[in-house]
Amino acid sequence: MLILAAILSLAIGLSLGLLGGGGSILTLPMLVYVLHVEAKESIASSLFVVGVTAIVGMLGHARAGRVEWKTGLLFGTAAMAGAYAGGRVAHFVPGKMLLLAFGVMMLVTSVAMLRGRKEASGAPRGSARAKTLLVGAGVGGISGLVGAGGGFLIVPALNLFGGLAMPAAIGTSLFVIALQSFAGLGGHIAHTTLDWQLLSVVSASAVVGSVAGVRIARHLSPATLRKAFAWFVLGMAILFISRELPAGYGLPFAGGAVALVGTALVGRRFLPRGGDAAPAQKA
Repeated sequence: MLILAAILSLAIGLSLGLLGGGGSILTLPMLVYVLHVEAKESIASSLFVVGVTAIVGMLGHARAGRVEWKTGLLFGTAAMAGAYAGGRVAHFVPGKMLLLAFGVMMLVTSVAMLRGRKEASGAPRGSARAKTLLVGAGVGGISGLVGAGGGFLIVPALNLFGGLAMPAAIGTSLFVIALQSFAGLGGHIAHTTLDWQLLSVVSASAVVGSVAGVRIARHLSPATLRKAFAWFVLGMAILFISRELPAGYGLPFAGGAVALVGTALVGRRFLPRGGDAAPAQKA
């Protein structure tokens, strides 16, 4: 079982190093469905594994100049507070409810990224800083509740609210993930027992994958990274929600989700964007 965990953890690290997120999306299902670890323990364990792996992945991006420390610290400070609070509250919330809500947010985020938005540029100022703090606290709270590093939310948040280009958003997200993961773990540790032998194996293997992911990321364009990240989260969201729904509802949900996403993307491609005016004809 430890060998299987080590092999699967390579993919966790690869995802974090390459895309700046997605590690927890793989860690939680692996711990719960493959290794059969109890749900509350899996959530706390996921925070530890993702936090350790994010630190290693962050170092590679930092050497390449893809980590914005000031923006990351601003977002991360708020996220740490939210993650600790979420970790404390998680003890009182049914696990299935949290996982379903997590899956829905994954779905919404992935569709938003696939539809595409204009990238912001420059550091956040004024009201943008306040928005960054609010978003950071919200993302941290979600992370602490469900044991996710929150990269699938942090990357678009840093891109859209923090004013970072996609490569910098990915590198900076690992910094934020490390901060909030350990803060969330602090909230869980008071009422959860961890298997440190399993965590050591999983973390070590994930770190190896993370190093490989950082190296691959250097050769991909920002647009390619964004689309790969969005499709990855979309697929995992549909599988995640389908798995957690009552028997008989998973397959209809998956089919409906695919149809809705396809409709949204087709509409984005062939219909004019809201607010776009038709080009004026020359006299």
